[in-house]
Parts: sequence; structure tokens; C-alpha cells
Amino acid sequence: MSPDSASLRDRWRHIIFGTDTPAGRYFDQLLIIAIIASVVAVMLDSVQSIHQEYGVILYAAEWFFTLLFTFEYVIRLWVSDRPVRYARSFYGVVDLVSVIPTYLSLLFPGANYLLTIRALRVLRVFRVLKLAQLMDEANQLGSTLVRTRRKIGVFMFAVTVVIIIFGSLMYVVEGPANGFTSIPRSIYWAIVTITTVGYGDISPQTPFGQAVASMAMITGYAIIAVPTGIVSAEMSKAHMVRRYERECPGCHRHDHDPDARYCKQCGTGLPKPGETP
Repeated sequence: MSPDSASLRDRWRHIIFGTDTPAGRYFDQLLIIAIIASVVAVMLDSVQSIHQEYGVILYAAEWFFTLLFTFEYVIRLWVSDRPVRYARSFYGVVDLVSVIPTYLSLLFPGANYLLTIRALRVLRVFRVLKLAQLMDEANQLGSTLVRTRRKIGVFMFAVTVVIIIFGSLMYVVEGPANGFTSIPRSIYWAIVTITTVGYGDISPQTPFGQAVASMAMITGYAIIAVPTGIVSAEMSKAHMVRRYERECPGCHRHDHDPDARYCKQCGTGLPKPGETP
């Protein structure tokens, strides 16, 4: 790569991936405006009256934004130190998925309406507005969900069993005459009832069926509280660990006993719990 090419690549990297420079901030702001405009165009095109009058203009706008975002995606790959890593990152996947529907619409009519996924790209506003500091809290929530995945998995398995039991029981009690034409359809009713959504498209007609439905509703209220309690308990536990976790100012070790006054590795005095070293 020639020096001029490398210099150009570095300049574009600072503009596209950096928000500390005026050019970087302007680029991100213009990008967000373009993303919002493209999503609005797709949404307006789905309105029949607007489509009939301005369909050609909106179709042209759709392709303009698609080509613009495709070019931007290619540039991001070019200026990235690790293109594969960027392509596999959250933003990289969203950037790619946001342009695919337009190309798919050439083979599958109507696929272009999936372009509303471009709204996810507006998440870049976190970088523009310097809200990245909140990512620490987001990471803590994410790690909490990861730590509780087995408990939640067991809970979801238990819920699935309960739903199958209620659905099967309702199929036996009500039967096809009252709209419960099959066990899968009865399971659908059980899901709607236990999650307290209650569409009302299927409802029990017999007294025994209504009693079963009442039990399903009460069970639903109990089920809703369980995952909240699991996640809340894990977050509280993690908060207590962080509160009493102390970093050694000398060697930066963390795993100290709660009553330790000196680092077990280098002997440096430790800060008090909750105190910044």
C-alpha cells in the first residue's frame, strides 16, 4: 500500500470510527439523518395512497439510500484494521442486514419493507451524544443475563411443560365444538392466557373449562414474577461483589478477602470497601 493510500485510509478511519473530531461528529450526524430518512421513506411507501402518488420517487430514494449505505459499508471494511472482526460485530451485522432487503426485493417482491431494520443503525447516536458511558451498565445487565441463563432455561422448560398440560387439558375438556380443534391450537390458547395477553379469539364455554382457564390465569401471574426475581437477585449479588471488590493500587489484583488490609501478592495497602484507590 502506497504512503498516500495509507494516509487516505487513516483519515477516513478517523472520520468514520472517531467522534472526537469535528469531521467524525458531522459524519455520524449526517449518517443518522440519512438512516432516519430512509426508514421514513420505506414506511411511507407502505401507505397505499402515498405509494400510488409518490411510488416512483420513494423507490428511487430507497435505491439511493441502499447504494449509499452499501458504499459506506465497503468503506468501513476498507478502513478497519480488522475487517472480519468489524463484519462480525453487532454494528457490522446491522450495517450489512440493512442493505440486503433491497437487493432481495429484486427476487422476492415485498422484501424491501424489511428495510425498517435500518432503524437499528440509529443506535450510533449513543456514540455521537457521548452516551457510551452508559454501556458499562448495559454490559452489567448483559453479564447478569448470561449468568442466569441456566436458571432461566430451566424455568422456561418448566413453563413449556405447564403450557402443554393446560393446552392438552383444555382440548379434552372443551373439544372442537368450542373452538379447541387440536392440541396445538389449545396450546396456543394456553400461551395467550398464561402470558395474560388474552386475545379472546378462543374462549372456554363449559364451567369446567372456565375453571381450568382461571387456574391458567392465576398461574400466569405467578410465572411472570419468577424471571424478574431471578435477574434481580443476580444483579443484587453482582452489585454486592463489586461493592466489596477492591483493586490493589500496586499490582491491580482483585481477589482479596473482605477483611484484608494489605495485598496478598505485593503487600500494598488496600483501600477500604467502596473506596476508590
